[in-house]
Amino acid sequence: MINSLPKRLKSLRKKYGYSQKQVADKLRLSPSIISAYETGERTPSTEILLSISYLYNCSVDYLLGKRMTEPKVIIDTSGLSDEQINAINYLIKTIREKQID
Repeated sequence: MINSLPKRLKSLRKKYGYSQKQVADKLRLSPSIISAYETGERTPSTEILLSISYLYNCSVDYLLGKRMTEPKVIIDTSGLSDEQINAINYLIKTIREKQID
């Protein structure tokens, strides 16, 4: 078992606000398997690791502890107009500036 994998799986699940059941449903697995991955009792297959990386928008390298930086949150802007995307960017910029104050 890769030492950091269970901790990272649990941390990412919580970061995204998913329950183990929700992750299991998304990956078409049972909640007990997700629990076993998070406790280190089981190791996901390469195929499942790839699916998990897609779910959490991160690399398999990050999941396995090869890359130490946590993935950034990706905002899906498909289907939005340029005006809507600009509004989102402006909102993000405004929030960042308020954090500095």
